[in-house]
Amino acid sequence: MKNFVFQNPTKLLFGRGAIERMRAEIPADKKLMVTFGGGSVRANGVYERVTRALEGLDYVEFWGIEPNPKVETVREAVAMCRREGVEFLLAVGGGSVLDATKLIAAAVHAGADAWELVRNPALLPEAILPFADVMTLPATGSEMNNGAVISNAATREKFAFYSRFPLFSVLDPEVTYSLPEYQIACGLADTFVHTVEQYLTVAGESPLMDRWAEGLLSTLVEVAPGAMAAEPDYDSRATYMLCATMALNGFIAMGVSQDWATHRIGHEITALHGVTHAQTLAVVLPAVMAELQEQKQDKLLQYAARVWGLCEGSRQERIDAAIARTGEFFRSLGLKTRLSELGIGRPTAEEIVRRFAERGTRLGEKANVDAAAVGRILERCL
Repeated sequence: MKNFVFQNPTKLLFGRGAIERMRAEIPADKKLMVTFGGGSVRANGVYERVTRALEGLDYVEFWGIEPNPKVETVREAVAMCRREGVEFLLAVGGGSVLDATKLIAAAVHAGADAWELVRNPALLPEAILPFADVMTLPATGSEMNNGAVISNAATREKFAFYSRFPLFSVLDPEVTYSLPEYQIACGLADTFVHTVEQYLTVAGESPLMDRWAEGLLSTLVEVAPGAMAAEPDYDSRATYMLCATMALNGFIAMGVSQDWATHRIGHEITALHGVTHAQTLAVVLPAVMAELQEQKQDKLLQYAARVWGLCEGSRQERIDAAIARTGEFFRSLGLKTRLSELGIGRPTAEEIVRRFAERGTRLGEKANVDAAAVGRILERCL
C-alpha cells in the first residue's frame, strides 16, 4: 500500500426528512446564494421544501446551471455574488449544480477569471466561500469530495477542477423518486465507473481497498433493477444514493493507484458533442479494459471472479467474459456502448487524438496511455 494523507470534512445528513434538518447547519448571520439547475426542483417539491427550511434567512437565488456546467454560467453567478455580498452558497440539484457552485465559491474573491482557476490550480485563492448542498441526483460523488468538472462553451473543452469540500451534504433518497429512468441509469453507470477507475489498476496494493471497491461494484449490480424500477423502492434508492457518495469521496482511493483514462476520454466526447457524461463512460470503459488488458490482467481476473463470479475457463476467456459482462451491465441500464450508436464517427476520434497529442497527455495508472493508445481505444469504441 502506498503512503497517503486522508481527510474528508463533509458532514452527511442522510435519509427521509434530511432537508428539513439542514437549517441547524446553515449560518444564520450570512447572506446566502442558493444555486439551481433548470427548474426540475420546482416540479418535484424540492424547491418548496428547501425554501421552507430557509425561511427567515437572507438569501438570493441563481438559476440556470446546466448539465456539464459551463464556465460562462459560472461567471454570471460570480458577478451576482459580488453584487449581492454573498457569504455562503447552497447548491440544490445534481452534481453539475454542485460542481459549478464549487467554482463559484472559489472565483468570487479570486484575482483571476474562473476558467483560469480551472486551468491553473496555483491561482486558487485562500478566500473561498463556504458552501453546502442538497443532492437530488446521485452520480458524481461531488457531495463528498473537492472535485468538479467544468466545460468551456467557447473552446469546446472540459476539465476537472479541485478546490474545497462541501461543509455538509443533504441526501434524502425520496428526492430521487421523480427522476427519469435514464438519469437513474446514468447515475448507476457513473458510480460504477468511478469505482472501477480506482480499482482496476495494480493488483495487491491494498486488500482492504479492493474489497471495499468490489463491494460497491457488486452492490450496484445487485441494486440496479430495484433502483430502476418504475415504482420507487426506498431501500434500493437509498443504497444507490450512498454508493454514489462512497464511490468518490476518497475512501476507496487510500494507498492505491488510480486510472481515470476512461473519464478523460469521455470528457472530450462530451465537450465535442454534449453527450451525457455517464453515457460516454459506458462507451469508453469496455474499450479501455480491452486495450489495457495485458497490464491490467491480474486485476481483471480478480474483477472477473469477485464481481461477476467468472472462475471457469482460461485466463483470456475469463478476461474477455468480464469485459463483455461490463458492457452487458451498461446495456441492461438502457445505455449505448458504441460511438456509432450515438451518431459519432471517426472524425471525432481523430480530433480527440489530436487534442491529447497537442497537450502531451499521458493517461492511466502507469501514465503510458498516450495519444496513439487513445486512438486505439476510440477505434474499439466505434
